[in-house]
Amino acid sequence: MDRIKKPELLAPAGSYETFLAVLNAGADAVYLGGGFFGARAYAGNLTDEELFRAIDYAHIHGRKLYLTVNTLCKEQELEERLLKFLEPYYRQGLDAVIVQDYGVLRLIRQEFPGLLVHASTQMSIAGRYGAELLKELGVSRIVTARELSYSEIRDIADHVEIEIESFIHGALCYCYSGQCLLSSMLGGRSGNRGRCAQPCRLPYEVYSSKRGKIKTDGSFLLSPKDLCTIENLPKVLACGVTSLKIEGRMKQAEYAAGVVSVYRRCLDTCLENGQNTYKVLEQDKKKLYDFGNRSGFTDGYYGRKNGKSMITFQKPGHTAGNEALWKEIRAAYIGTELKEKINGKLILNKGFPAVLELYFNNIAVTAQGDLVQKAEKQPLTEEKAAENIKKTGNTPFVFEKLDILMEKDVFLPVGALNRLRRDALCMMSEQALASYRRTEPETRSENGVREEKEDESKSGGTEKSGRKEILAASIEERDQLLAVLSYPEITDIYLDCLCYGGKDWKEALKADIARIKAAKKRAYYILPAVFRKKTAETYEKEAPFFSASGLDGMVVKSYDAIWFVKKRLTGMEFLIDQSLYSYNNRAVFAFLKEQPLRITAPFELNRKELEVRRNEESEIVIYGRLPLMTSAQCVLANTEGCKKKSELLYLKDRYGKQFPVKNNCVECINTIYNSVPLNLISRKEELKRIGFSAFRLSFTIEKKEQIAEIMQIYRNVSGHGKTNLMSSEGCQRQEFTSGHYKRGVE
Repeated sequence: MDRIKKPELLAPAGSYETFLAVLNAGADAVYLGGGFFGARAYAGNLTDEELFRAIDYAHIHGRKLYLTVNTLCKEQELEERLLKFLEPYYRQGLDAVIVQDYGVLRLIRQEFPGLLVHASTQMSIAGRYGAELLKELGVSRIVTARELSYSEIRDIADHVEIEIESFIHGALCYCYSGQCLLSSMLGGRSGNRGRCAQPCRLPYEVYSSKRGKIKTDGSFLLSPKDLCTIENLPKVLACGVTSLKIEGRMKQAEYAAGVVSVYRRCLDTCLENGQNTYKVLEQDKKKLYDFGNRSGFTDGYYGRKNGKSMITFQKPGHTAGNEALWKEIRAAYIGTELKEKINGKLILNKGFPAVLELYFNNIAVTAQGDLVQKAEKQPLTEEKAAENIKKTGNTPFVFEKLDILMEKDVFLPVGALNRLRRDALCMMSEQALASYRRTEPETRSENGVREEKEDESKSGGTEKSGRKEILAASIEERDQLLAVLSYPEITDIYLDCLCYGGKDWKEALKADIARIKAAKKRAYYILPAVFRKKTAETYEKEAPFFSASGLDGMVVKSYDAIWFVKKRLTGMEFLIDQSLYSYNNRAVFAFLKEQPLRITAPFELNRKELEVRRNEESEIVIYGRLPLMTSAQCVLANTEGCKKKSELLYLKDRYGKQFPVKNNCVECINTIYNSVPLNLISRKEELKRIGFSAFRLSFTIEKKEQIAEIMQIYRNVSGHGKTNLMSSEGCQRQEFTSGHYKRGVE
């Protein structure tokens, strides 16, 4: 237990009432959202006035408050609203912000250097490489991906001096947080914008690659049970977790306060008595169950890769709460406020001003009041003076001890005593909060933000004139390579790691690179979507091979992979994929500082939003089945059992739409793709006018004939094909979508 230091118990709050309740229940810190930029847009969230009060309330009581700014920001929002939104809270003393957007991260570190930044779980940090990158940027804490094991978290703690925050209770996502586009593509409600409609909680059927229905234990295949780690707290602490996070900003105050109260009690017991004697009372387990759960609990990924025991399979409704227990929680924690004990000394001497001295946490203040008079009739008694001075009312203080030094025949009106008390308590509050207050950073010039942005835009990328057009094709199956090699229009080929899972993968990759080079095309290797400890160790071992392989570069999908390439494959070019979101120009510039060859435009921006984005250094996917979910769970393993080989399945939703599912057994990753491919081929000239010169065709499950069909569409649009064969918007055998190009997300 020598690794264990006193950790922080971090609670959620979706309202001011819940904020007060979780502090009453024992939370050390609270995370919550304001009016904008929070990843729970449908939570109550706090008004400006409530947030100011909450910041001060937390600090008076020795707690902390973190503000969620963990959505992806569109250009106009970032440039016109973010700094104005944050600055008042920064001045008030906000402890930290939780961010997802890379541009937001960079901007906050630049503009508010005194404000701590926590990297949201939405950034999908899965290992020490990502942690190292973010630490270099000034991030003080990472919120780990929920899928990490004890050993993976310990590896980060052992190698990177950064705070680690991990979830210990509450809802689990089926997908790696930040890598889900399911709600976005199906209904325009993006999880990256805090508006997830939770389509993962709906029923699905499973079909084989030949479209035969597979028997399942239930139809809710993408719905995880709720996380509960109450019995494993010592293990979580021992792996170096700094902050124990409870999920639930959409939950009621009773739920949040009740869960916090149980974890507070158990955590204190664990820290006091140690791991060997730690045991959870049955009544505490029962309480957590009664506060709410989805078809029972799971202890999550800490001790396993995945598994059907983690999935509800049945309708994932919350178990009805225990009303008597909820009543108990309401009585104990809701509707009351914490009080801090203070000491005081009241001095009343005739002919001198009344004096009230207060003492709290090494702070001393002295207030002077009216002149103390000689009593003409009835002198002021010590009891009456104490009664008035101790009326602390709605202040955060209560007297533990009040000494009164007064002459016997003095008089002071009750109103004067009340003014003296109010003045002293006000002085105490101001003094206690003074160290948290900030002024605007001196480094910021009047137009500093705009000026730096302009300078950055001049420094990055290639000039628009003279840029050669690039057509890239990414493939996920080796059989697709010969098909794409035959088209001279294709200049770059991206080989997905999914193509190379056998024992002879190096020989296969070398052979494919040689074929690409012989066709006078450039070859790139797509690293895994999630770069966890085992993955990192594998690629570290093979770094010399990749460096000497003849590859022109890597395609990276995670922050961990960026840092791996920069540190282990020195000099290797790399492209940033769309899963590292560059919604706004701040994010574009931030990624350009990492010196990638190109950045891939995100899928969720519409045409108007792309028009205001800097696209000269970016490429855009104009065809392909978009990945809607990247998951550590496996549909195949959870239905037919793990076969340790990749297979193609289909998920069928309520409307009959069928979504292809691929399992990468080397990385233990499942990818769910959209039911129909994106097709923006006909928009190519439009996209060129707004700055794009690099375009990608993404082939996932397509056979040779389908690839030929897509290439014919491309040639038709480019003026090189027989225009009477099929339209550029579609073809005889395939249905397409324009994705978010027209509609966008909220």
